[in-house]
Amino acid sequence: MTSRTPRDSRPLRDSRLRLVPRQPIAAARMAVTTRRTRPAPRPPEGTPPPAELARQARDGLAEAVRVARWADAEPGRGAAGALSRRELAQAAEALSRTLAEVRADWDRARLAGLIELHNGSVRPGWRLRAWDRDDTAVLRGWVALFDAWSLAHPVSRDPACAAAGPAVVAEVIEAAPQLLSVLHLNGGPVPAATLLDLLQQRVAEIRAERCEVPAAGVAPAEAVAAVAADPVVEPAAGPADGLLPALLGWALAGLGSVGALTLRGATAEAALTPLGHWAVWTKLEQICVAAQSPAGNIEQTAENMLRGCARLTPGPARAEYRAWLAARPVGSAVTELLEVARGDDSLLRGLAFEALRAVGGPAEPAVRAAASEAWLRPYALLWLVEHEGGDPEDAPDVLTREESTWLWVDTAAAVADHGESMLLVRHLDSAIQGSVPGLLDEVRAVGHPRTVQVLVALAAAHPDPVLAKAVRRAAFQVHTGGAPDTRA
Repeated sequence: MTSRTPRDSRPLRDSRLRLVPRQPIAAARMAVTTRRTRPAPRPPEGTPPPAELARQARDGLAEAVRVARWADAEPGRGAAGALSRRELAQAAEALSRTLAEVRADWDRARLAGLIELHNGSVRPGWRLRAWDRDDTAVLRGWVALFDAWSLAHPVSRDPACAAAGPAVVAEVIEAAPQLLSVLHLNGGPVPAATLLDLLQQRVAEIRAERCEVPAAGVAPAEAVAAVAADPVVEPAAGPADGLLPALLGWALAGLGSVGALTLRGATAEAALTPLGHWAVWTKLEQICVAAQSPAGNIEQTAENMLRGCARLTPGPARAEYRAWLAARPVGSAVTELLEVARGDDSLLRGLAFEALRAVGGPAEPAVRAAASEAWLRPYALLWLVEHEGGDPEDAPDVLTREESTWLWVDTAAAVADHGESMLLVRHLDSAIQGSVPGLLDEVRAVGHPRTVQVLVALAAAHPDPVLAKAVRRAAFQVHTGGAPDTRA
């Protein structure tokens, strides 16, 4: 785009920039590659369509939605994160539920993101606002509850598990994904006895991976040496292993309480629901993608991983993000990505937030906190809009004018550092200002540290000598701290 050709006699200040949707990260990636799309994997045959899955999720969370809306109707309810006795009684009367049911509904509403805690106060979550119109928001909320099944159905509620210590409970929770995978691959009901056998094997494997061999009379160092010398050595049964049948019953009941599976014949058999099959398939697909790691960036630091992904098209890049994330704890991965985003490379800043999109909900608190940092705020706000089911391209009020201009400069810096000169010229099309002088005035005002370099690069790349001269003049004024030149 040029504001005028060399033969055009119109004054520069009257030239208009074509207003197009803002695509900062897309523009940054265009600096090093051409975007292509990759078809998403299809779920197994027989999986209900997303609209039907969302309907089932809405049915399962109907009471949680009711209590969330009840709390939303009067600000201040549940301010401490839990309903007081008086509020429980009020909710039970208003919703025709028992106190225990209201307490459970409130916990499920929190776990599903229908209500959120912010600075000691409760407010409705974005999923509650989008509940009736956005199937994606509903399914994300249900998956959040599915992932937190052990919190939705605490082990303390099961008297048969009262003697179970936190260590063995944690082992059962860690083993649960393997049980779910078996249920998914089997397709039909699986006897509880089979699941118990699998649970015992998996718990033994977990202990072996930690080199726990609690055989009598064997010192820890000798135990480790024995495992290293003979990989088939299995740990002896611990004192808590007699609780595994009860803990299996608790785990199946917990997964059943969130709608992931059904129990038949007094828990003699378990089978996944359609929602459960879909959720497990989704997670297995993510694991398969992570295991492939086509570009081999799993062991790299976040910065090196993002540099390695810079020349990949979006589909393979997402596969690399997921592989890298699957190999490390979510919290530390998010922290490392945000540290890279705080650096000087604008391209890596944009790619870091692309990688955070692959994290999803667990990254939300950290991204919200990052929105208070000037360098990260525009990216964080756009990330949050997309995470909450919105489209940043259709949300002109997400960023202030100053934030949009700052993001334009930051993206231009990425293009200038990594791309071709004509990409930088085309980047003018994404500015929100209506004229080149207006853009230059606001670019000078936002104080981005790369402003001078961006303007110099743009002046060198632009084919219109008059516009290039104006841009060079603006760069000089920023460099010297002089007042804007109002000449045409």
